[in-house]
Amino acid sequence: MTDTSSPPLRWRATLAAQDWKAFTAAWLGYGMDGFDFVLITLVLTDISSDFHLSTVRAATLVSAAFVSRWFGGLAIGAVGDRIGRRPAMVLSISLYAVGSVLCGFAWGYWSLFAFRMVVGLGMAGEYSASTTYIIESWPKRIRNTASGLLLSGYPLGSVLASKTYAWVVPHTSWRVLFWIGIAPVVLAIYLRRRLPEATDWQQADQAGRTRVSAAQRLFDARTRWWSVPVCLVAAVALVVVLRGEPMPATLALVAVITACFVALTVRFAGRLWPVVVALMVTVFCAFLYSWPMQSLLPTYLKTDLHYDPAQVSDALLYAGFGYAVGSVLVGYLGDRFGTRAGYVAMLLASLVFVYPVFALGEGHTVALWVLLFLLVGTSSGASGVLPKYVSDHYPIEMRAAALGFSYNVGALGGAAAPVLGARLAQPLSLGTAIGVLSFGVTAIVVLLIVLDVPARVQRLADARHGDRPRPAAPNPTSEKV
Repeated sequence: MTDTSSPPLRWRATLAAQDWKAFTAAWLGYGMDGFDFVLITLVLTDISSDFHLSTVRAATLVSAAFVSRWFGGLAIGAVGDRIGRRPAMVLSISLYAVGSVLCGFAWGYWSLFAFRMVVGLGMAGEYSASTTYIIESWPKRIRNTASGLLLSGYPLGSVLASKTYAWVVPHTSWRVLFWIGIAPVVLAIYLRRRLPEATDWQQADQAGRTRVSAAQRLFDARTRWWSVPVCLVAAVALVVVLRGEPMPATLALVAVITACFVALTVRFAGRLWPVVVALMVTVFCAFLYSWPMQSLLPTYLKTDLHYDPAQVSDALLYAGFGYAVGSVLVGYLGDRFGTRAGYVAMLLASLVFVYPVFALGEGHTVALWVLLFLLVGTSSGASGVLPKYVSDHYPIEMRAAALGFSYNVGALGGAAAPVLGARLAQPLSLGTAIGVLSFGVTAIVVLLIVLDVPARVQRLADARHGDRPRPAAPNPTSEKV
C-alpha cells in the first residue's frame, strides 16, 4: 500500500522540535561518516607513493571498507532491531571514528587495509541505523524527503573533507588528515545520547511485537555450524578477489561469494529471500555506477588533468554540493510523484552529463565544475531515496536488520567499482573508464527500477507457493513510474 498523494507545501509545519533534533543528530553523524569515508580517495596518490603501490592495488584500499560493510550492516542492524535504533547509531559512529584514526597509524598496505575494514563496519551500521531511525521518526507522508535530506549530509561531509585536504596535506602529511577524522564525531555522539527512540520502534516494542534479529537467525544454535563457515568463506574470498587473481580464478571466487550470500539470505529472510536478493542486485548496481566517480575522481583530476590539491578541492566542492542538492531534490520528487518515479527521473537526467564531463580535458575548469555539479547531483544524488526504496519492502520487525544486510551486501558494488575502474583504465584512459561504467550501469539500474524487478521476483515466488501464508510486509511497488 502506497500513499502517492503529494506532501503539503508547508511540510515543515508537520514536524515537532523533537523531530528536528532527531534529524540534526542523525544528519551530523552521517555527514561525519562522509568526511571519514572519503579521506582515502583524496590521498590515494600520496599513499601509493609512500607504500609503492600501483593504481589498481591502491584502489583496493577504497574497496576494503566495502568488504566489511555487509557484516557491519548485519551486526549493527541486529542491534538496532533488538535494543533500539539510537544505541546502534552511537556504536556505528564510534567504530568509523576509531577506524579513521587508526588509518593514520598504518605502517603498510595490509595494516591500512585492515583499518579501512573497521571504517566499513561503522559506516554500514551508520547507514542502516540512521536511515531507519529517521524514516521511522518522521511522518510517513514525507519520509522520502526525510531520506533525501539525511543523505545530503554525506556529500557535505565529503566537501568538508576535500577542503580539509587542501588545507592540511600540502603542509603536513596524509596521516594527519586521518587523525582529524576523530574530532567532529564528538558533537554527534553528544547529541545522540540525548535522543528519544524512533517512534515506530517504540510502538512495536510497546505492542510486544517480535523483532527479527539477523544475527540470531543466522547464528543460533541450530544454524551456526554452517553459517559461520559460510561467512568465513565469503570474507576470505572477498579479500582474495581484491588481490587481483587471473580472470578464471576471479570468476570462480565471485561465484563462491554469490552462493554464500544467497545461502545466508535464504536463512535470514525466509519467504522474502527473493526480494532481498533482488534488492541486493539493485544496490550493487547503484554502487557500481556511482563509486567509480566517487572513488577515482580525485585521482583522475590529479593524474589526467594535472590539478593541484587546491583545484581538486574546488572541483570536489562543486561535486559535493551537487550531490547534496540532488539528494534533497529527489526526496521531494519521491514524496510528490512516488519513490520509483523520482529515482528514475534523476538517473535518466544524469545520463546527459556523463560524456561532457570526461570529454572536456584540461583548461575548462569552470565548465567542469558546473558539469560535475549536475552529473553528481543527478546520479549520486538519486540515491537520496534509495534507503526509503529498500526499507519499504520490509516489515518493521526486521526492517533495520534487513535494510542493513541487503544494502551493505549490495554495497560490495562499491568494492568492485574502483578496482574495475582502475583495470579498465589500463586499455582505456581513467576518465573513459569512469564514464563507461557510470553510463552503462546507470542504464541497468533504470531498467531494474522501471521493470519493478524486486517486487516481480517476489510475486513470482509467492505464486509458486500460493498455498503458504505470505509474511506481512508493505508493498511499495504500486507506485507508477
